[in-house]
Amino acid sequence: MSDYPPVRGKLLRNEALAPYTWFRVGGAADALFIPADADDLAQFLAALPRETPVFAMGVGSNLIVRDGGMPGVVVRLAGKAWGQAQCEGTRVVAGAGALDASVAKAAAKAGIAGLEFYVGVPGTIGGALTMNAGCYGRETKDALIGADALDRSGKRVTLGNADFRYTYRHSEAPDDLIFLSAAFDGTADEPAAIEARMADITARRETAQPIREKTGGSTFQNPPGENAWRLIDEAGLRGHRRGGAQVSEKHCNFLINTGDATAADIEGLGEDVRAKVLEASGVELQWEIRRVGRAPA
Repeated sequence: MSDYPPVRGKLLRNEALAPYTWFRVGGAADALFIPADADDLAQFLAALPRETPVFAMGVGSNLIVRDGGMPGVVVRLAGKAWGQAQCEGTRVVAGAGALDASVAKAAAKAGIAGLEFYVGVPGTIGGALTMNAGCYGRETKDALIGADALDRSGKRVTLGNADFRYTYRHSEAPDDLIFLSAAFDGTADEPAAIEARMADITARRETAQPIREKTGGSTFQNPPGENAWRLIDEAGLRGHRRGGAQVSEKHCNFLINTGDATAADIEGLGEDVRAKVLEASGVELQWEIRRVGRAPA
């Protein structure tokens, strides 16, 4: 389409998405919309023709945007209006654009335990809701009360925890929802004790994961009773490369952009890993990282 509904936020046409992703790869979006607030987003969605694709993106931490870019409109919830976390009693209400780690820190400061695991989860609350993000034995489903969202028509929708029907790294929430905020419940504890547990999680990540690299977090889901990294390592793939993409030598379940990788290099490397692990162990790894967009023409 040649035109879009008027907005109060930013609407950028043919905007390169690579700078918005942790891998730093991918093509351009037909349009990138950064709404000023929920009303701005609701009005835009209501006026946007239904045939125009819409995709919600956080900080691009668990995402491969293919080199051909994204059709339609990519919505990015960035800025103060989307990144707040408010604490009252043992409840935390966070915007969908809030960084998971920032929410954990806000809860700790308020003496609310139970959200420490978020300090080890890259990304935003919106993404955490979608994929039941978690680490070190705790997941979003363990703390979530409910969430507010907009559907594709701009109508507000409220979901309780049970409505997500969470399983490991997956929810049954409708694909067309764009989350606005979420409420979590924890337990009271001393801030110093909570912060000590978060420091332990951070130290474990620093030691075991290539978090300083251009990466996308854990690439594959852990199969039942197994560790994806172990299967990849046993298949002889530690350090394996394809173009500018490499299996991390530090943690085999992380792919990294060594500097000049394309999205096709990274996705192709992931498929190489899946094929070789299947051949070596009989286990078919499932992607945890989302792969979206068009292949290059």
